[in-house]
Amino acid sequence: MKILAIDTSNQVMSVAAIENQRIVGEFTTNIKGNHSQRLMPAITDLMEAVEWTPAELHRIAVAKGPGSYTGLRIGVTIAKTLAWTLKKELVGISSLEVLAGNCQGANHYIVPMMDARRGNVYTGLYRWDQESEQLQQVEPDTHIALADWVKFLKTKEGTFEFVGTDWAIHEETIKEALGDRASEVAAQNQLPRAGVLGLLAEKAEPVDSHTFVPDYLKLAEAEENWRAAHPNQLEESYVEKI
Repeated sequence: MKILAIDTSNQVMSVAAIENQRIVGEFTTNIKGNHSQRLMPAITDLMEAVEWTPAELHRIAVAKGPGSYTGLRIGVTIAKTLAWTLKKELVGISSLEVLAGNCQGANHYIVPMMDARRGNVYTGLYRWDQESEQLQQVEPDTHIALADWVKFLKTKEGTFEFVGTDWAIHEETIKEALGDRASEVAAQNQLPRAGVLGLLAEKAEPVDSHTFVPDYLKLAEAEENWRAAHPNQLEESYVEKI
């Protein structure tokens, strides 16, 4: 099975080609840039480098969120368009699960984390099952105040490995609550990688490319403000109204 994997859910942009649980090629950058301008050229360059044609693909995999609203929409829109026009399967994988996938073989809790501003984070709780050699989700992905999240983690036994580039933003709060039970992954494992996304996508169920939408985990600030100002119109579409 040949998979094209796409992750633009945050500042990192990553695309990869996966075939039968092997990463054939991968292109990842962690620079501020316009994903809408850079993503398609990156996909084209990758496909040329691995000498694949679009017709050879079996699946398109995309990081479905949470993350940047703009970044998610770009990646999901391009993935859906490719899946529809090429008549290929579409698979969406949690952006947090992709981060957690960097920690295979870990003997502790894996805590993928992204800053969500104002003291909040996008996060979840995972473990690596040694028997099945599979990543397992312990707690659902969530948008939560970091203070509440570390208070919850403190009730669990064991140690926690945080993965993601936003550890430095919240290290003081995490360490204050969890002490030596909390650590960050090595620098080379902090970035989301489309190669990991593609490997996870091989075992996932395809979704309908028409109805698939990003998993933001929270409303955009503009929509939250609109809903607060229009409490009697909550059943109507925010997008249609604006």
